[in-house]
Amino acid sequence: MPEQNMPNEREQSPDGHGSLVVREEVPESVIGSLFYEQGRLRADLDRLMNAPPPKPDEKPKEDPPAKEKEAGKDDAKDAGDKEAKDKEAKKEPFLKRSAVWVKTHPIATVAIVILLVALLVGGWFLWNYLQSYESTDDAQVDGHMNAIASRISGTVTAVYVENNQSVERGKLAVELDPRDYEVALTQQRGNLAQAQANVNAQNPNVSITQVSQRTGVSTADLDVASAQAGLLAQRQQVESALADLRQAEANAANAAAEETRYRALAEKQEVSREQYDQRLADSRAQTANVSSRRAVADAADRTVEQRISALTQAVQRAAEATVNSSRQVAVQRATVAARKAAAQISQAQVEQAILNLSYCKIFAPVSGIIGNKTVEIGAQVSVGQELFDVTPIDDLWVTANYKETQLRKMRPGQSVTISVDTFGRDFDGYIEDMPGATGAQYSLLPPENATGNYVKVVQRLPVRIRFKPNQSGLTRLRVGMSVEPKVWLK
Repeated sequence: MPEQNMPNEREQSPDGHGSLVVREEVPESVIGSLFYEQGRLRADLDRLMNAPPPKPDEKPKEDPPAKEKEAGKDDAKDAGDKEAKDKEAKKEPFLKRSAVWVKTHPIATVAIVILLVALLVGGWFLWNYLQSYESTDDAQVDGHMNAIASRISGTVTAVYVENNQSVERGKLAVELDPRDYEVALTQQRGNLAQAQANVNAQNPNVSITQVSQRTGVSTADLDVASAQAGLLAQRQQVESALADLRQAEANAANAAAEETRYRALAEKQEVSREQYDQRLADSRAQTANVSSRRAVADAADRTVEQRISALTQAVQRAAEATVNSSRQVAVQRATVAARKAAAQISQAQVEQAILNLSYCKIFAPVSGIIGNKTVEIGAQVSVGQELFDVTPIDDLWVTANYKETQLRKMRPGQSVTISVDTFGRDFDGYIEDMPGATGAQYSLLPPENATGNYVKVVQRLPVRIRFKPNQSGLTRLRVGMSVEPKVWLK
């Protein structure tokens, strides 16, 4: 503020000497208030540092009355501001003042240098330490949760486990009523016996059919041979009849010639009428014989056609018997195979009935701790109904959900220090394997970044960390405990 606008007053200072005190009005702006307070504090500080110590024989001056104190406060503030401004104007450069301070305070200078070096070295080690690991508090102990369910339906008759109970592998846990399955097993065994009896009864039919079919084929072959022999004999008879016919024709022709010659001689009366009549009768008899022989030859020829037809039928029956023989045997063998298959089905049903009966006793498949038990005596359970869980405590690991920005230097096999919140102690471990996808991708509704407004979010990936074996306290760990793993990157 301009100096002419500030009223000047001469007031009595506290030491009794009069001095000119410039009283400044308090500025209204914030910046002016800050400068005012700063100047006042500097003036008070300089006054205290430059005040001479009181002499031993000098009596302390009495404090002025309260009203005078209040009246002189503002003047003292103004005077302090002015003195502070004067001292700031007379200050020497910083480097010169620093050199003077170093000369006057050598021990403090050395101490400050050592302290700075220690801070730099400590900061460097601290930086390297902070860069040597990656940690997260989004981690927990994980393990297998073996859900034990019933494989059959039935009524619970006994329960031998309770929640938080330790069980060994193979321990009997639950029993179901077995009577229904015992009856079913008996029935299936009866069906199996019946099926096996059917197989035993059908087996001889194959041999019987083979023999009968072989006999039928042989009979058909004999019929063919007999038909062929009959045809050959009939053809010989035809040839014989034809020869007799030719002989009869020759005899008839000779008789006719004799009759003609004797008729001429009889007309000339060279022979008797009786001789002529005899020759006429012989001629007529030979003519009738020719007709008879011709009829026999025709009959023999028609018989040959019948023999040929009979032979054709015999050949067809033989071929049919041969084909049907293999087919009949195949049918019998197929029947035997079908009954054997039925017996195998019955055997499988018996085995299934045995399994169902064995399922009436439910055993613990692994060693661990019982949890989430929902089965009680008298309850009706169905197929697939969960009865209890078994959590093995000898196969635990840590699922640590690290941010994707923390996985840059992580590799399988790196050492891990696992701090367990429950016990307040650390365990040693190592990275067993790296994840295949982010946790969001494994969720029920994975994100779809191609639709809607996209907002980039740092994803987390589940890293599996395995505990190193043979550490004390591992058996006290439980699935779900919160841990803080620290992966050492170097």
